[in-house]
Amino acid sequence: MPTLVLDRNAVKALMRMVDVINVVEEAFRMCGEGRGKMPAKVYLSLEEGDFRAMPAALPGCAGVKWVNVHPRNPTLGLPSVMAVLIYSDPGTGYPLAIMDATEITAYRTGAAAAIASKYLARRGPHTMGVIGAGYQAYTQILGHAELFSPISIKAFDISKAAVDRLGHSLPQISIRSCSIQEAAASDIVCTLTPSRSPIVKKEWITPGTHINAVGADAPGKQELDPSLLKDAIVVVDDLTQASHSGEINVPIQKGLYSTNEVYGTLAEVIVGKKKGRTDNKAITVFDSTGIAVEDIAVAKLLFEKAQQSGGYPSIDLVGS
Repeated sequence: MPTLVLDRNAVKALMRMVDVINVVEEAFRMCGEGRGKMPAKVYLSLEEGDFRAMPAALPGCAGVKWVNVHPRNPTLGLPSVMAVLIYSDPGTGYPLAIMDATEITAYRTGAAAAIASKYLARRGPHTMGVIGAGYQAYTQILGHAELFSPISIKAFDISKAAVDRLGHSLPQISIRSCSIQEAAASDIVCTLTPSRSPIVKKEWITPGTHINAVGADAPGKQELDPSLLKDAIVVVDDLTQASHSGEINVPIQKGLYSTNEVYGTLAEVIVGKKKGRTDNKAITVFDSTGIAVEDIAVAKLLFEKAQQSGGYPSIDLVGS
């Protein structure tokens, strides 16, 4: 039996953000209904960066993603984040496909934040602030543009060139370079940096703001003033991951916050076990660490698309 091989170009050609949003939201729904299986991601930390192993299963599909985060990679001409995913038949364990998951990681992260904004942001948001203008900002904007249109973008990065590149990559969307304080004063704010100390101050955030805290995805990382979390309604993608490696991980370690203060998971909100936004003046935070069911849901989508269109290479990986 052949194993399909999808490189990054193939994945990019098959991927559409609107489809990714649909399957990622359904993956959260299945988890909320108890139909998904996913242990917390495993970290392998090295001096240069870290690796993460992320297995998961949803009805009819299973797999594992092996992903790295090496912040100095751009100086070597490599992406900071790269990933490979093995997509398997849950009934036999046979590897149905091996695919580059770098784009999957970027797109599903943008999709998850947009879905969180759908349930937690105020109705009809007009502005979105992105703090950090790397490739994740691109997919965050793509995801939100699918659900909230029109929406204008205020972008901050310590590198003006990064903001310029972001604007050139999305010429159809209004993107304005601004200060970090201006970006934080938006209806929706997405924090997308590798910071290991708070960069967003509580006093910059206005009542009713929704924040997607995305950059803190490993132990020791944080982007938000801990006092902001104390006053916010905090929703996580996975409580175990968030407490060890999400935005809440450092405040928990310092005794400034506890898991008992977390409102719930995004899956609980989507299936109605917990209510979404009910107060237009509340500050909401989605602590996004990135969960494996998102990756497997997108891998299933791409595998089925590739099968339908045909013409992609395969190898006899296991043999007879």
